[in-house]
Amino acid sequence: MSSGLRGRPILVTGGAGFIGSNLADRLASQGQEVIVYDALSRAGVERNLAWLQARHGERIRPMIADVRDGAALAEAARGVRAVFHLAAQVAVTTSLVAPREDFEINLGGTFNVLEAVRQAQVPVIFASTNKVYGDLADVPLELTREGHLPADAAVRHHGIGEGRPLDFHTPYGCSKGAADQYVLDYARSYGVPAAVLRMSCIYGERQMGTEDQGWVAHFLIRALQGQPITLYGDGHQVRDILEVGDAVDAYLAAWDRIEAIAGQAFNLGGGPANAVSLRTLLDHIAALLGADLTVAFEDWRAGDQRYFVADRRTAAHVLELGEPTPWRAGVERLARWLASERGLPLASAAAAPPAVPARVVAL
Repeated sequence: MSSGLRGRPILVTGGAGFIGSNLADRLASQGQEVIVYDALSRAGVERNLAWLQARHGERIRPMIADVRDGAALAEAARGVRAVFHLAAQVAVTTSLVAPREDFEINLGGTFNVLEAVRQAQVPVIFASTNKVYGDLADVPLELTREGHLPADAAVRHHGIGEGRPLDFHTPYGCSKGAADQYVLDYARSYGVPAAVLRMSCIYGERQMGTEDQGWVAHFLIRALQGQPITLYGDGHQVRDILEVGDAVDAYLAAWDRIEAIAGQAFNLGGGPANAVSLRTLLDHIAALLGADLTVAFEDWRAGDQRYFVADRRTAAHVLELGEPTPWRAGVERLARWLASERGLPLASAAAAPPAVPARVVAL
């Protein structure tokens, strides 16, 4: 990446958020000047910005603004070398309550980004989502000890590939899916060097997990605080989870290869080796903390996928990605960071499992 680490700054929209702050940190650590463009609307992200500034000083240039502000965004994008567009409304539940806001941020904000760079042909890497594939209700599943898994052996072995037809569900799925398609079309229609990463569940340090978004961190935070955890549906939903450092590797690899991959979308997740059901994750957290967890169950939520595991083979091959962090090791790392950040105790349960395994106790 020698050509991309010197000279003009890099713009990271949503740069104070979870993935954005990790990406900005990596770029700044490599000597790059980073414009952190963020509205600071998500609780806790101001701490991420303060952390970036404390670590990197003048290499971090904060710009507190909203992606719905086209003029501010155009100003931020003027003269940059590349744009990583991560700013978004991120919760399905919020999109159902406030669909216009979701539309204006996710689709309108992305349109503003694309227009800001169209004439200058600045590379854009867009953070999309596995929700562009809908609820996958037509994929036959079997309930196993590992959760809901595809009946088709090939899908179970590899996951969902990029050839899967798009099927937008919920306002969030529509806004992110439409933005995804706008990015790809600006590459096709205007020659903007742009690519899309359709992410599964990313987790790791600097994640401010809530019930609606960032569920791995949310489960850990609730468990560390001794509070009950709510599962929507039966808890046998399966997701492939990817540690944020591995996600950052993929974003930088996409930028490095942008001329070759422009106009393409890639599924980005932990793959089958890092697929885990919600119940299995809770069992692991209980053992990690050496404490029983209390779990409540509520109805399924709109658009929830009983199964999504990304087929990561294309991304791994084209972007030359290494093997992802094993999920147990990554979750333990996140647990220790969250405990340290909050001044909470964390037993060394992973190093010395209790003689009697901790339990997940349903309400």
